[in-house]
Amino acid sequence: MMLRLFRKSLKTGTITTDYPQTPSVPGIGFQGLPEWQVLSCVQCGQCADICPTKAIKLQSGKKEAFWTVDPKKCIFCGYCVEVCTRSIVQGEQYEFVESADRAPQAQAFKHSVHIRHLDSGSCNACDWEMTTLTGPVYDIQRLGFDFVASPRHADVLMVTGPVTRNLEIAVRKTFAATPAPKLVLAVGTCACSGGICGKSYASSGGVNNIIPVDVFIPGCPPRPQALIQGLLKAVGRA
Repeated sequence: MMLRLFRKSLKTGTITTDYPQTPSVPGIGFQGLPEWQVLSCVQCGQCADICPTKAIKLQSGKKEAFWTVDPKKCIFCGYCVEVCTRSIVQGEQYEFVESADRAPQAQAFKHSVHIRHLDSGSCNACDWEMTTLTGPVYDIQRLGFDFVASPRHADVLMVTGPVTRNLEIAVRKTFAATPAPKLVLAVGTCACSGGICGKSYASSGGVNNIIPVDVFIPGCPPRPQALIQGLLKAVGRA
């Protein structure tokens, strides 16, 4: 049995990606951030009307900057592209990482960073993407990252979900239990801005409304490559 497994491993070879050294292009049909074609736009506003998260903003009378999209709110649904095939196209930007306006703490973290995942009411799509990080394909341990079971052992909190009202206390307590210096990453559009859930009686509308966030990783859900990019940016290595 062991010899059979060993032989199979030799035939398979190394499957671990060398991302971020080599860019990773998704397969056909993967939707990136929509892009505006200024020359063909008639400023009808249908794209903003159909956007479920109000990620698209229109500025009447400003031809050069009439159309903008907020990556932290966009869920890459493609509705705007369907309703306006003339002026909006599916873009090829897939990794979006944005640092918050906080004092940089990256110098406190080197090549051994421990992560605690905190689910604050997500649909589990972002969580599933995170589970791939410790598998043989992405293997973030090669980059010096690993997951731990307790926030008391963590340097980084990766938070998914919009922070539901029932989990707000748990988020605050987990943040308090994580020793300083610490970093907080908002993973996914829901964590970044509330996403499709928005802000309501049941949802806080984003992690930064409850605890301070250092890095935002938009996406619905973000690709594993985006998660890696966010981690590297958080510790000052990207």
